[in-house]
Amino acid sequence: MITPPYLKAGDKIGIIAPARKVTPASIDAGLQLLRNAGFEIVEAKNLYGDNNQFSGSDNDRAHDVQDMIDRNDIKAIIAARGGWCCPIVDEVISLSIHNPEFIGLKILPVFHSFTSSNLGVETIHANVLTCYNDAFDPQSLDTLISALTGETLQYEWTTSEKNIAFNKHGEVTAEIIGGNLSLLHNLAGTESDMDVAGKILFIEDLDEYLYHIDRMMVQLKRCNKLELLAGLVVGGMTNMRDNEIPFGKTAEEIIHEHTNVYGYPVVFDFPAGHTPLNSALILGREATLVVGDSNQLIFHEGDDS
Repeated sequence: MITPPYLKAGDKIGIIAPARKVTPASIDAGLQLLRNAGFEIVEAKNLYGDNNQFSGSDNDRAHDVQDMIDRNDIKAIIAARGGWCCPIVDEVISLSIHNPEFIGLKILPVFHSFTSSNLGVETIHANVLTCYNDAFDPQSLDTLISALTGETLQYEWTTSEKNIAFNKHGEVTAEIIGGNLSLLHNLAGTESDMDVAGKILFIEDLDEYLYHIDRMMVQLKRCNKLELLAGLVVGGMTNMRDNEIPFGKTAEEIIHEHTNVYGYPVVFDFPAGHTPLNSALILGREATLVVGDSNQLIFHEGDDS
């Protein structure tokens, strides 16, 4: 995997809206935080576009992504907001992709997976700009800046009492991949599908029905993806929904039931996802996962080859 060059003060960060539309007011706080950290901001042409739910047509948004990739002076690309953007990936694939070493996408799982599968480039899973509101934990930004500038990422946390019994102790060193469970599920069988064999998978989700979580885990198992993992890190499973007749299990219980037959380490409650503290993860990079009385995730030095 290629490690994009680390950023330094004065470097330019491209801001795109590859999915849902934004207003200047909704991202101003995030933009100011990046400026305060010493970076120069470059706004995409359609950043504040308006096309129903989106910031522009599929073609407009795809060209914004491509333009930022093609520019040698853009050292990282950050999404203003998340949301549904899968249709534009095929357009980006069809365009001429230059300078992949400059890609630093902190955006949506479809791009994390696309960038890893098609370009062999590390990406950073972290906050989009609309997350920098009154509810966000400042450590989220600290970890993103550390990832961008090449500081060592090392996390230690304790699983909650309600989920600690679901952990499976162990230690493994492998490449970490993943993202939002729902979108990873939707990518199955596409050009952007993830190769999970021998890797640590990170998953999180938001606002999903519990039976959907069960369905997606069954699908991953039937695709033989779960059995091929080297480890599993479960982040925030936030604001889960249920039906009038309860499903009868939490999201964590569902995930545990589908993974407890495997021998690799599994850990719950990693502080990342749609949570106030969204710890940055360098997807595509080797990391060591230690699951025990306290849990650790330690990222190794990147490889620029």
